[in-house]
Amino acid sequence: MTDDNQSQGTAGFLMEMGMLKRAKRSGWWIAGVKDPETIAEHSFRTAVVGAVLAMMEGADPAKVALLCTFHDTQETRIGDIPHIGRRYLTAASNEKVTEDQISAAHPAVRAGIQAIVAEYENAGSLEVTVAHDADKLECLIQAVEYREQGYQNVQPWIDTSLDKLKTKSARTLAEAALTMSSLEWQKVYLG
Repeated sequence: MTDDNQSQGTAGFLMEMGMLKRAKRSGWWIAGVKDPETIAEHSFRTAVVGAVLAMMEGADPAKVALLCTFHDTQETRIGDIPHIGRRYLTAASNEKVTEDQISAAHPAVRAGIQAIVAEYENAGSLEVTVAHDADKLECLIQAVEYREQGYQNVQPWIDTSLDKLKTKSARTLAEAALTMSSLEWQKVYLG
């Protein structure tokens, strides 16, 4: 593969990632949310939540944010399959989807992204635990925001997310989020 082909393959991957800015998190439609956030919006806040949790848990914030950034990139190819839909489908592994997505990219990009996704999917490090908690905590916070907007069917997302949190910091932040409004942060500055 020539350098031009690798550049095109890498640029193609970056362009494919732009689809995440348009693709909606379809699981929320089950709860009646008419216009849910995009996968990119979820991934951005997951990365921020992950970095914050990492700081609180003594993990590497940059590593956790990186893991979170790439945790749903496969959804450009397989979509955001709601949990109930997974009962009826056999999807390729995230590692396989990633391998295909970056097959034409620069070798360092291929190796780097494959390692990130494989670690997120398979490793048991503190950083991976925190990254998974960040994904669940972001979902919980989003559900709280949707509930505040009047979507009453989101409680199962809150309950499931809360039950899956493993770190003390994530559980503490979840409990705090459950008692706050989405505008609570302003009170510190406007009070």
